This record gives sequence, C-alpha cells and structure tokens, in this order.
Amino acid sequence: MFNLFARPSLLKKNGVIGINRRNAELIMRYNPRHLYPLVDDKLITKQLALDAGIAVPELYSVIKFQRETRHLSTLLAAHDEFVIKPSKGSGGNGILVIAGRFGDHFRKPSGDLISLGEVEHYVSNILSGMYSLGGVADKAIIEYRVKFDPFFQDIIFQGVPDIRVIVFRGVPVAAMVRLPTRESDGKANLHQGAQGVGIDMSTGESRGGVLHNRYCTSHPDTRMTTSGLKIPHWDTILQMAIACADTVGLGYLGVDIVMDRDLGPLLLELNARPGLNVQIANQTGLQGAIQALEARASIPASADERLQLVRSLTDIHLTETTA
Repeated sequence: MFNLFARPSLLKKNGVIGINRRNAELIMRYNPRHLYPLVDDKLITKQLALDAGIAVPELYSVIKFQRETRHLSTLLAAHDEFVIKPSKGSGGNGILVIAGRFGDHFRKPSGDLISLGEVEHYVSNILSGMYSLGGVADKAIIEYRVKFDPFFQDIIFQGVPDIRVIVFRGVPVAAMVRLPTRESDGKANLHQGAQGVGIDMSTGESRGGVLHNRYCTSHPDTRMTTSGLKIPHWDTILQMAIACADTVGLGYLGVDIVMDRDLGPLLLELNARPGLNVQIANQTGLQGAIQALEARASIPASADERLQLVRSLTDIHLTETTA
C-alpha cells in the first residue's frame, strides 16, 4: 500500500509519477499548448465530440451575456432537472446540479432548495469568470442531467459517478470511477470529497480506492465495499477514451465519462492536466505503462489493436505491484 509520505526513492521504485515529473515529462512534452483550447472550453469539446460521433449530454442552452440571466425562468421552464456549468471551468468548480423542483424553488441532489434569484446570481458569477481558468469572462452551459446507471445505486451518496480514464499516446493506461459522497454534495470531484476507486484496465473490475489522498476500500456514507465491482460497458468506455484522444490530439489526456441509465456512456469533459490520484486508487504507479509506450516507435492506428495493448500494460502493472 502506498504511503503518501514515503521516501521518494520508494515511490520511484513503485513506479509512482509525481506532479513535477508529470508536468515536465508528460504535459509539456506531449501536450502542445495550442491544443489546450480544445479541452479547456467545454463548448468546443462538446462540438468536437459530436462531429466525431462521440455521445455527450444534450445541450439545452448557453448564456453568454449578463442581460440574458433575466430570461433564465423561460429558458429553464421545460426542464425540472439540469446542470449549469462554466464553459471554461476547472477542477469541478462552478457546477450547479438541479435534481428537481419544489414549488417555485429548485432542489439540489442533497435536498437543499435554492430560489430562481440564487440561480441567476450563480450564473452571473460564472459569466464574470469566478470559476474559469485565469478568471476570464466565461459562458454558462445548461445541459442534460445524467441519470446514473442503476449499477451504482447501492454504493453512492446521491449524485452521478463518473469514470476518469488516463490516455497516453492514444492508449488507455489507468482509470478510476469517482463516487459522489455527502461531503462532495453529490459531485464526482475528488477535491470536493468524492471517492476515487481504481479499475483493472483489462477486466473493468474495481479495486481499492482513495478518499482525501488516503487509501480506502468502502464508501464513507453507504459503507459498501468498493472492490470487485464489474464496471458496465467497459470496452465501450475504453474505445470512447481512445476516440477522444484521437479527436483532440493530446498525448497525455484525462477523459471523464458518465454512464446514463438510458443512454449509456457519455463524454462529460476532457482534461489536459489530469491529476495523479489514480495511482493511489489503483495502488499502482503509471511509470511502467508510460515507459512501455514511450519505447514503442509507433502506436497502432486502430482502436481494437490499442485495446490489445491495454492487456499487456496491465501485466506490467501487476509485475510492478508484486515486485
């Protein structure tokens, strides 16, 4: 089991990549800066995905100017459930999830009620750049609220879980499912208190977990074990991650996918600077898989051939873990 305060030499021996190495050897080397807008702006990402045939949550509306907040009541009239998020937000900040209505108020997944005036103020803050990268003026996206797959109903606290897949040179190398908790207010964001659970890349079976950077194997609210769960649609999820990497051209990419109970896997967003907690969730470092792919002169063009690579990379992980 990884110790967050272990000696650097021990972490290196276990193939753990730190943030400095990630920045210098992965992000700076494999992610050309001119491609960042393709993933940093969720509206651009959504359109690119649609053009590539990748399924995404339906877009209801986009608010670009402060004066448009006066029309929110009309824009939201047809929807009892929806999500409002900043187009250029990061780290899961600025996302407002509405799970229903109660009279003239909106209900969050936690059960808390907010008024239309509070929603208008929230959107105004998004437009002002409160949640955007660099604090620049932003747009507010209103989109379909995903209905979580019943598979997860016993192991989450409200909200919708998502799956983070790390893709390197177009090949999935690690993944975890992020489970909402009471603390995260129903959001699948580790920085806000969600739980990350590692996934075996070849089988799609869950293992281990991380909560506040500490290893754990049960959900903090439901107390259900988070190990040994077979993630549905696993091959489809990996194929979607590969398609996303090919679409935006980034060599080191985080792909966030949700599973809707009716629509199946949907792309939520992409990240050019994915974090490293996936290593703790899996109790496996990324270095072995990264080195194996860097050693290859070329990467197969087809998704099927790349999926075959996933198995060989899993064998590398197992060797590291048992060494």
